[in-house]
Amino acid sequence: MKTTTVTAEVLNDLVQINNDRIEGYEKARKELKDGDADLKSLFLNMIEESQKYKMALATEVADSGEDIETGTTTSGKIYRGWMDVKALFTGHDRQTVLNNCEFGEDAAQNAYKMALEEEDLPSNIRDLISEQKSSLRRSHDEIKRLRDSQA
Repeated sequence: MKTTTVTAEVLNDLVQINNDRIEGYEKARKELKDGDADLKSLFLNMIEESQKYKMALATEVADSGEDIETGTTTSGKIYRGWMDVKALFTGHDRQTVLNNCEFGEDAAQNAYKMALEEEDLPSNIRDLISEQKSSLRRSHDEIKRLRDSQA
């Protein structure tokens, strides 16, 4: 029973991280200018990616009989608030938006890393988390590459 609860807590944390990521990219899309259609499209793909991951994680939580988280993390809300304040002073240029997105991608990588450090995860859950982390790493690297190309 304890393992089921711990697993559900870990999965719910990742559900919240994906909710943060969805909200972060929705906000980033709104901050972009009309000429940034490439980033708007990329960010839409990342939103869809997190929606897919969130559903896979939520399915595992539901299968364990636990409640599924629907909100975002406190740190995610703080991050989005910081993005709002920063945007007031720095504008909505590609560089700023990509810097903020990379910050969010770093947070997601850290959350997945911490989840994988949980010792009592069943192997199928560990595999699911590892696969998502790997895919999210590719998204992180794409954001970083785009950010670096702006310098």
